[in-house]
Amino acid sequence: MFSPPNCTVIPPSAPSDAGIAGAGVLISSSLTATIALLLSASLILQSTFSSNSRPSTIRRKLLASYSDQQILIGITLQSLGLARSSHIIPYHFFIIWMLSLLSMATHNATLLALVQDFKRDWVLRWMRQGLMFVNLALSCVYGVVVLEGKRKGWEGTMPVGCIWAVGSVKGEDDNNNGKVVAGGLDYVGTIVTIAGNVVVFGLATWYLQSRRQKWYRIVQLVGMLLMMGIAVGAAVRVFLLSQAFGKPDVQLSDQGEKQLGFGSLLGLLMMALPIISIIEIKRGEVMVAPPLRDDMSDDEKPLV
Repeated sequence: MFSPPNCTVIPPSAPSDAGIAGAGVLISSSLTATIALLLSASLILQSTFSSNSRPSTIRRKLLASYSDQQILIGITLQSLGLARSSHIIPYHFFIIWMLSLLSMATHNATLLALVQDFKRDWVLRWMRQGLMFVNLALSCVYGVVVLEGKRKGWEGTMPVGCIWAVGSVKGEDDNNNGKVVAGGLDYVGTIVTIAGNVVVFGLATWYLQSRRQKWYRIVQLVGMLLMMGIAVGAAVRVFLLSQAFGKPDVQLSDQGEKQLGFGSLLGLLMMALPIISIIEIKRGEVMVAPPLRDDMSDDEKPLV
C-alpha cells in the first residue's frame, strides 16, 4: 500500500533509486536500443541497396526480440513510476520518461524494418498496435506531468504527487536557492515532444495498417534517421542527468545509483535470452518464416 505524499515539508535531499536510474539499468537500456537500431538500419539499407539479397533470418529474429523487450520495459517502467508518484521525485520521473522515449524510438525503427513480417499475422499486428497505444498514452501522461511541474517550477526533492496537491509547499524562495521556473524554450520543448509522440504514433499506425504504401523506401530511410535522432537525444539527456554518469539536478542523499547490484546486472543478463533462440534456429529446432518481399502484392502474400 502506498501512503499519500507529504507535501508540507521540503526534504533537503532525496534517496537514490538504482532500479530507475542505476548504472546497470541505463547501460542495459541504451545497449539494447543500440543493438536494435543497428539491426534495423542494416536490414533497411540491405533492402534498399541490395534488394535481390535475402535478409538474414538471424538478424530479424534478434531485432524482433530486442524490440519486444524495449516496448515492454518502457510500459512497465512508466506504469511503476505512476504507481509510485506519491514517493518518486521529478528527477527519477523525468528519467523514466526519457527511457520510454528511447524504447518508443527503438520499437518504431523495428517497425520500419520488419513491417512486412508484422503484417503476416493480423493478431500479432493488432497486439503490437495495442502495445504502441498503451506506450503512447503513458508517455503523454508523463509529458503532461512534466509540463505542469515545469510551469510551477517545482522543488526537485518533493514527490511528483505534490504537483497536483492543493495548498502544498512550492519550494524555497528564489533568492535562497537560486532555482527558478524553467525557461520558455524548455517549456515549449516539452510541448513539442508530446505533440511529436502523437504524430509519430499516427504515422506508425498508418505504416503498419496501410495495405498499399507510397514512397516506401523514402519513408523507411527518413523514418530511420528520425528514430535514431530521437533515441540518441533521449539517451544523451539521461546519461548527462543521471547520478551514475552525469550530474543530477537534485541533491541525492547517497551514491546508490553508481553501484552495480544484482538487480542492475539482471537487466544486462536478460540481453542474452535472444541468443538461445538463435542457437535453436541454427540447429534447425525452431523454424522461422522467410521474409516477404517489399514489392509483393496482397494476392502473392501467404496467409501464414
